[in-house]
Amino acid sequence: MLVKTFASAVTGIDAVTVTIEVNLSRGIRFFLVGLPDVAVKESQQRIESALRSLGFHWPGKQVVINMAPADIRKEGSAYDLPLAAAILAADEKISQGALDSFMMMGELSLDGTLKPVRGVLPMAIKARDEGFRGLIVPSGNSCEAAVVRGIDVYGMNSLGDVLAFFNGRNGFEPVRVDIEELFSREANRYDIDFSDVKGQESVKRALEVAAAGNHNVIMVGPPGSGKTMLAKRLPTIIPPLMLEEALETTKIHSVAGKLGDNVSLMTRRPFRSPHHTISDVALVGGGTFPQPGEISLAHNGVLFLDELPEFRRTVLEVLRQPLEDRIITISRAKFTVDYPANFQLIASMNPCPCGYHNHPEKECSCSSGMVQKYLSRISGPLLDRIDIHIEVVPVKYDKLSGNLNTEKSAAIRERVIKARNIQAERYAGYPGIYTNSQITPSLQRRFCHLNEAGSRLLKTAMDVRGLSARAYDRILKTARTIADLDGSQNIEANHIAEAINYRNLDREGWAG
Repeated sequence: MLVKTFASAVTGIDAVTVTIEVNLSRGIRFFLVGLPDVAVKESQQRIESALRSLGFHWPGKQVVINMAPADIRKEGSAYDLPLAAAILAADEKISQGALDSFMMMGELSLDGTLKPVRGVLPMAIKARDEGFRGLIVPSGNSCEAAVVRGIDVYGMNSLGDVLAFFNGRNGFEPVRVDIEELFSREANRYDIDFSDVKGQESVKRALEVAAAGNHNVIMVGPPGSGKTMLAKRLPTIIPPLMLEEALETTKIHSVAGKLGDNVSLMTRRPFRSPHHTISDVALVGGGTFPQPGEISLAHNGVLFLDELPEFRRTVLEVLRQPLEDRIITISRAKFTVDYPANFQLIASMNPCPCGYHNHPEKECSCSSGMVQKYLSRISGPLLDRIDIHIEVVPVKYDKLSGNLNTEKSAAIRERVIKARNIQAERYAGYPGIYTNSQITPSLQRRFCHLNEAGSRLLKTAMDVRGLSARAYDRILKTARTIADLDGSQNIEANHIAEAINYRNLDREGWAG
């Protein structure tokens, strides 16, 4: 008897429907074809044990299983459930009436329990788009899949539940998730706040500008000056995720297996802080069977690189293309995968190996050559792609011990959202452009006009500091954001002056 069930394979962050065909005939052999990997091939032992837990036995016939399309590699243990359901149906233990209306995925334990799997959200989207009536997944994945509207999602605890469901037993209800209520409850709830930071008003202002225009930032300062503390609080002033952004972000984390059990949707912007020993592949993604890297896991959020010069040079250089294109392409001999990488880069570093160059009180023990060598670990092209360079100076005791009321993240976020709304209205007719950091040279010429005073000031800075053309573009984009925060339609000289002041690493003689 020939039976079909339907599953899904994830390529990149999207899913492809997989048809599982099972045929029982005379004989005792077992064949599994369709480009399965080792984990899929090992499913026979898991399925056989799960069947015994239900009081059934492996069919005493020849079993031929085909997983189509045969040219796509099937990876992982998530095919256990559709394979088991197809075998049970072919052996007439499950009613076939509704099998072709459902897509299903899940890993089987030896006792028949269903374990959560990766990539359920893109599978649910694919099942809806393909017109399936419902999706059957382990209970631990049900909330994640249920955020997709237009399809019924059933969370099952075991293979026995799936058997009972298809045989018509009542009591199974689709999982429902109230996305609006989830967003209103979780979107702006953080355990940290900008009011925790004492002093550092100039750095807070720089991060406000960065959040308003989605600009990349590098902070330079001695140990203990608050760089990491400030960076961790940046997501609290960035506008909350929109539903479309939340779905896309959740898809990436689902594919990478980074969502916890019973997590339905990522409602807050991701903050990724990889250690400086990270490899190129772990940062950008890839591997033998490609997975998203840290820059894709930071999509629609913040990628924080602490102690930037300590990262290997090759690791830092792979950031250059995604910083410009907002996408990373992983190419292999037989396929190419695109992962989104629209992240905001926040980096921090000490000014020298000992950490006290230009310190107002402590003496630096590094020679000028050592400082230059330390800074040269970060290439000029990478620094050019970072819009804002800001010095972080140590906070004095008076500010640390005082009880001064400092501005909360909510107040800063309101100003950032107002500036983002101005940009959204300005770039409404330009697909893919949402913030000032993304504007093209043609849009820059249209929306970044300078008056005579601003133009003269920028020309002087270019001549004195020897700035590159890319640095010129970055200054204009940053000035445009500062003007938006001020509610100014035009870029004034004071906006240009502040933007120039955010290019500290371009200053001649800064490194001694």
